[in-house]
Amino acid sequence: MTWNEGYNMTADIPETSGFTNIPYGKLGIIPMKGTEEIAKRIDDYIVRWRDENVNINSPVNIEGYLKDSYIVEYQAPRFATGEAKAVINHTVRGYDIFILMDPFNWSVTYKMYGLEVPMSPDDHFADLKRIINAINGKARRITVIMTMLYEGRQHRRNARESLDCAMALHELVNMGVDSVITFDAHDPRVGNAIPLNGLENVSPIYQMIKALIRSTPDIRLDNEHLLVVSPDEGGMNRAIRYATALGVELGMFYKRRDYSKLVDGRNPILAHEFLGSNVEGKDIIVVDDMISSGESMLDVARKLKGLGANRIYVCCAFGLFCNGLELFDQAHANGVITKVLTTNTIYGTPELKSREWYVEVDMSKYIAFIVDAINHDVSIGNLLDPSERIRKILAKHREELKANDPEQMEFQF
Repeated sequence: MTWNEGYNMTADIPETSGFTNIPYGKLGIIPMKGTEEIAKRIDDYIVRWRDENVNINSPVNIEGYLKDSYIVEYQAPRFATGEAKAVINHTVRGYDIFILMDPFNWSVTYKMYGLEVPMSPDDHFADLKRIINAINGKARRITVIMTMLYEGRQHRRNARESLDCAMALHELVNMGVDSVITFDAHDPRVGNAIPLNGLENVSPIYQMIKALIRSTPDIRLDNEHLLVVSPDEGGMNRAIRYATALGVELGMFYKRRDYSKLVDGRNPILAHEFLGSNVEGKDIIVVDDMISSGESMLDVARKLKGLGANRIYVCCAFGLFCNGLELFDQAHANGVITKVLTTNTIYGTPELKSREWYVEVDMSKYIAFIVDAINHDVSIGNLLDPSERIRKILAKHREELKANDPEQMEFQF
């Protein structure tokens, strides 16, 4: 039996994992540069869970199962030219290795010809390959947790252009990586590039809804008061998932582009056209995978405000904010947006975290549970489907609203 008696996989993530089967191999977590903070949280969860589980149930008692930390230290020194190498500081023979990577952490820098250079996604990916190379085939299994998929936006080929994401996945598999775990991939179908291996695309929808309720306790998540909107046709599947889970209607913006010219490699957007039901007086959840410059997202929010929308909440897994925070500061001050929710799976600046309109969605406990489950060779299928957990938190939220306002009508979830 792989679960403790009475444990329900569809319930909220527990305080102890409850796994009772033998792990696939000794657990090792390698946090790449820029992921140390979230890796420490993940490690702390697993250390505590295993200590409590063994003390209470004594299901597993093998060498290396209980440790003060599962983090494997490594070094990636740079030469003055910018060239690098990776050195693993601990044996990993027979280990089940999980490499945690944030390809978009530009706060990590290195010296090249005396200049301080921020690490680009290409630099992070090169370091990942160096780490895999340093492991030298001695690990029993390697899983890469790539929080935001490297080159995920270059997932398909149009005319004579590179197919970078598929090539990167091929490289990792050819180097011995068993599977790749990522969050809210721009297009998860890119996993078809490695059909004999795994690309697990994890949605943060449950954590998003939970954080939304905590940050706005009076929000009414029912069809009468809420609408989910996709900012473009490409994100419809993501928005459908949210609308279905919340039991509300769905709207979409169509991007009318000028296909006669290219600006920064893309056809410029001429206008956003809304397709959907009446938004007047409703709170809106705008769902997307990332915020890059934010201009397109804020244009959508302004259009919704012009249609009479009430509060607008932006839910994106990744907040890149490539052009800074000023546009969002202004939009919040003008009442265009109420909150922006992004996960802590990629780097967020201290300035971002200090903003009144920003809500950070912590994914560390969820990632810890996924790592612990895979290490014990337990299926994570039910864990990746949070439908039941969402229903429970919505029901709890409904009861809390009723308790605070007994005269309000029954909500439809």
